[in-house]
Amino acid sequence: MKRSGFPNQGGSRTGGNGPTSPRPSRDGGRPGATAPKAAPAKAPGERTRTQEARAESRPHGKKPAPKPGLLYGQHPVVAAWTNPERRCKTLMATPAGLDLMTEAFAQAKAAGVARPEPMVVEREALDRLLPAGAVHQGLVLDASPLPDLDVPDVVRACGETDMVVVLDQVTDPHNVGAILRSAAAFGAKAVIVQDRHAPEVTGVLAKTASGALEVVPLVRVTNLSRALTELQDGGFFCVGLAESGPKPLHGLDFPGRVAVVMGSEGDGLRRLTMERCDALAHLPTRPPIGSLNVSNAAAVALYEVARRR
Repeated sequence: MKRSGFPNQGGSRTGGNGPTSPRPSRDGGRPGATAPKAAPAKAPGERTRTQEARAESRPHGKKPAPKPGLLYGQHPVVAAWTNPERRCKTLMATPAGLDLMTEAFAQAKAAGVARPEPMVVEREALDRLLPAGAVHQGLVLDASPLPDLDVPDVVRACGETDMVVVLDQVTDPHNVGAILRSAAAFGAKAVIVQDRHAPEVTGVLAKTASGALEVVPLVRVTNLSRALTELQDGGFFCVGLAESGPKPLHGLDFPGRVAVVMGSEGDGLRRLTMERCDALAHLPTRPPIGSLNVSNAAAVALYEVARRR
């Protein structure tokens, strides 16, 4: 899959301490003090007592954090493998996992997309690479991140009646992944998040998105208020979803381009974000349930906007 309409885009920082004064000797430089004895030389491979103590203090059986570039599961791996914008480094697969890739192998080859030869491994080897309980279906792909995009890229690529999603500090990777999936299903052209208050693109997020990460760009911005202004300057009508919204979402008119703005899992939209929106609306839920999870609310809102396009 390819994120249609979005082009590819693509001195090091140094640091260190300045010169320091020599550390005074433990004897304080007293006249006649003897120099400390040198530590006996260690045999090759021998550890000091301090090293042994540190090794014993480390928790046993704790798995290292998974590598950020690892995608797993059939849908994310197939979607990445067939996406020309993805640079795939290593595909590790069980024999059963390779069977799930048959069509993807053929599609990438027909499109002339260069891909590495898969590595056939045991399931246990994949289990060790991923968080406990990860459902990898015999497939793990090490891939480079997708090209970064910004709001002007989104504005240029969108048509006159397209929609995007803006997330105000939604931090759960499962929620962001589910929103990406709904965005792909209902035709949204991008999901925009605030960089400092959004999850990293990990295998968990990609797995929840079920391949949508390759179709709908996840655009990270520094200032969400500025991003909303850029969308409005580009002809987007920004509607914020909030329980305090005076009208139900279906009671609003959507002129042309629409940006659906969703708040965080706990606090909803921040005051400044609400002030930047062109309108606020609520979903007409009924008691005793007064609100929906943000990913469910996004799916309902996107459906409502999409059916009126």
